[in-house]
Amino acid sequence: MRPSGRTPIELRKLSIEPGFSHHAEGSVIIRMGGTEVLCTASVESRVPPFLKGKGSGWVTAEYGMLPRATHTRGDREAARGKQSGRTQEIQRLIGRSLRAVTDLKAMGEMSITLDCDVLNADGGTRCASITGAWVALNLAFRHLIKMNVMKEIPLIGQVAAVSCGLYEGSAVLDLDYAEDSNAEADANFVLTAEGGIVEIQATAEKTAFLPAQFEALMELAGIGTAQLHAAQLIAVGK
Repeated sequence: MRPSGRTPIELRKLSIEPGFSHHAEGSVIIRMGGTEVLCTASVESRVPPFLKGKGSGWVTAEYGMLPRATHTRGDREAARGKQSGRTQEIQRLIGRSLRAVTDLKAMGEMSITLDCDVLNADGGTRCASITGAWVALNLAFRHLIKMNVMKEIPLIGQVAAVSCGLYEGSAVLDLDYAEDSNAEADANFVLTAEGGIVEIQATAEKTAFLPAQFEALMELAGIGTAQLHAAQLIAVGK
């Protein structure tokens, strides 16, 4: 029995609320169980120096957690004067994931920054960030079409992410904190709606796990991301 009472193939309760931020070109607040992440997409009419004059756009991301997103207060990284290695790794993952489904050339020379701010953390914050960021990015592109800045949405696919793990010997979908902190193995799967793999991060926490067990996690990830992709389409009005 999972601590939450969910079946092995059951996602946490999911909601994606678009338009949460009044000022960003695209925004959502995504809730997966006790994890809540505000994702905003901000458009700028410039690109990084390495892309100037190349007719290509850029999509990047920043990630952060509020001090009391967890059980105990964490220091603001700005107060420490630098980001943690974990923060840098996660925001790079979010950026890579969104660029994998974006036609940067079709954007023209503009940049979109996806800010993913964790309001409450109960496991799976990077996965919720990626899933919510795709919706925020889509909404930002829709805003640009409405403003006659572009004619078509330069997205070539959908991307979402979900965690899976081995908990008490069984493969389970969408780990919450109680499971993640006691899992024998955990993995984050970033998958497209067409079944493509953008990135997989898998780690044995206690002892090595077997290829057959990894295949079971991969199957669960496909089940979970299919539901997330469907929820994304509803959030953008499709």
